[in-house]
Amino acid sequence: MVALNVSLVQTNPVLGDLVGNAAQILDAVRASAAAGARLVATGEMAMTGYPIEDLAAEPAFLQAADEAVAALAARLEEEGLGELLVVVGHPSGPHGRDGRNARGAIAENRASVLHRGRVVAHAVKHHLPNYGVFDEYRVFLPGERLLTIDVPAEDGGNARVGVIICEDLWLDEGPVAEAATAGIDLLLVVNASPFERGKDGARLPLARRRAAEIGVPVAYVNLVGGQDDLVFDGGSFVVAPDGALLARAPQFVPHVLSASIPLGESDRGSDAEGDADGDSDELAEVWGALVLGLRDYVEKNGFGSVVLGLSGGIDSAVCAAIAADAIGGDRVHGVSMPSRWSSEHSRSDAEDLAERLGLHYSTEPIADLVRPFDAQLGLEGVAAENVQARVRGVILMAKSNQAGHLVLTTGNKTELSVGYSTIYGDSVGGFAPIKDVPKTLVWALARWRNAAATARDEMPPIPESSITKPPSAELRPGQVDQDSLPPYELLDAILECYVDRRLGREGTIAAGFDPATVERVAGLVDRAEWKRRQGAIGPKISGMAFGRDRRLPITVRRAV
Repeated sequence: MVALNVSLVQTNPVLGDLVGNAAQILDAVRASAAAGARLVATGEMAMTGYPIEDLAAEPAFLQAADEAVAALAARLEEEGLGELLVVVGHPSGPHGRDGRNARGAIAENRASVLHRGRVVAHAVKHHLPNYGVFDEYRVFLPGERLLTIDVPAEDGGNARVGVIICEDLWLDEGPVAEAATAGIDLLLVVNASPFERGKDGARLPLARRRAAEIGVPVAYVNLVGGQDDLVFDGGSFVVAPDGALLARAPQFVPHVLSASIPLGESDRGSDAEGDADGDSDELAEVWGALVLGLRDYVEKNGFGSVVLGLSGGIDSAVCAAIAADAIGGDRVHGVSMPSRWSSEHSRSDAEDLAERLGLHYSTEPIADLVRPFDAQLGLEGVAAENVQARVRGVILMAKSNQAGHLVLTTGNKTELSVGYSTIYGDSVGGFAPIKDVPKTLVWALARWRNAAATARDEMPPIPESSITKPPSAELRPGQVDQDSLPPYELLDAILECYVDRRLGREGTIAAGFDPATVERVAGLVDRAEWKRRQGAIGPKISGMAFGRDRRLPITVRRAV
C-alpha cells in the first residue's frame, strides 16, 4: 500500500520572536528528516505566533515575517534539508489594493511551502473568522483557491496534498468543497486552535467527517503554548477516511508527530482511537491548560517569580498549586495577610499549603495598616470591608515593585460574573489563573489535583480543609459567601445560562430557574461589567470567557 511519511510539528512560538520561532521550526525539521519525513507542516502562524492582532496592519512586521520564511528556506537548503517540503504558517504583506481590499487590510494569513531553498507556493486562508476571540476579517485579506502540492511518496510516485488553514476546514464551501474534486490524496490542515473545554469533541469528529466526505486522510497540525489569554493545546492528529485515528500528538507540549499515512483504501489496522476519543480526562485537560497558560505568560514576559495572597481558601490554594506546577514552588511567593477577623484555620491552612507546595511564605498582618483608614475616614460596613482588601492589594503590589514578582489575582469566574470582588483590592494583579473557572469547577479541580498526587504517592498539594470549609472573604465576623450570594451550585447553573449561553433573563427563567433569583443574578452580572473591564487577563478555557469572547457596553439600560 502506498504511504506518505509526514511530520506534524506543534511548536510553541513567542509572538514576534522571528529568530527564536524559526529556530524551533528548524530543530523540528531536523528531527522530522531523521524520522524519514517527506512532508513537514507547522501550525498556523508558527513563524510569528498567533494571534498577531493589529500587527497585521504594520508593513514592517509583515515584511520581516516574509523575510524570515525566505531565510528559513535558505537555511534548510544549506543544511541539506532542501528536498523536504516544509509548510510554514505566517502572515504576509503588505499586499496592494485589489477587489479583496475594501476594508484596508494589507496582510494575508499564509501557509507557505519551502523547497530547495525557496518559497515555491503558498495557501492563503479563505474563511476569516469574525467571532469570539477572532478578528481576522478585520485584519486579513481572504484567499481564493485551494493549494495543492505534489510530495514524493514511499512507492517512488507522488502524492497530491491539499493545504488549507484552520477555519477553512469548518465551513462547507470554499477550499473544502474544492478539495473534494481536486484529486488529492491527503488534506493537510494547519491550525492555531485555542483550547476550550470539550473542543476536542468537535475537532476530531469534524476532521473525521471531512475525511469521509473527501475520501482521503486528514492531517491536522496545531500550535501549542500560551499567548496572553489564549492557550493552544497542540493535540495534532491524523485520521483516515474510515474514521480511524492513525496518529495523535500529546497536548500542551511541543512535539513532532511523525506518521506514515496510508493513501487510498486503508484498513483500520492498529488504531490509536482509544487514546483520544472517550478516554481523555477533562479535568486533567483544564489543569494542563491553566498551567501552560500561566507558565508561558510568566516565561514569555520575562518574570522571574510570582506573588499572591494566601487566604487559606480554595481559590488562592488552587492558584498557588497551578503556579507551583507551572514554574516550581521556589519561584512562587505566598503572603498571608490576616486581619482582625481572620480565623485561625485560615492562617494555618495558608501555611500548610505553602509547606506542601514548597512556596516562599510570609505573613503581613493588616490590622495596624487598616486602622488609620477607619479612624480618619470613619468607615463602616462595605467601605470598611473594602479597605481591608485594598490594603492587601497595596502589600502585594509593593512586594511586586520591590522584587519584580508578577502579582496573581485569585478571583474565579463566578465572582467576576457577579462582581463579588473589591476593585483595586483582591482584583489587584497582572494575571488571573482561574478567571475563566467557575467556583464549582475550582472545587472539582482541587479534588482532581489532590487525587492525582495521591495516585503518584505524593502529598496532596491542597489542604482538605481549604476544600471543605464554607468559602468566606472574612471581612467581618462570621461572614460567608452565601450570606449575599445564592448557593454556588445554583449560581453557576444560572450563570451558565445567562453568561455562557447568552439566554438572557427570559431564556434563563425558561430553563427552570426561579424568576426572582434570575433577576437578582442578572442584575449583579450587568452592573459588574465596569469591574471586569479593568480586570487582569487569564487563560480562556470556556467558549464564553470574559474579555474577547464577551464584549458588552458598560453604560447600558437592558430591558431583557
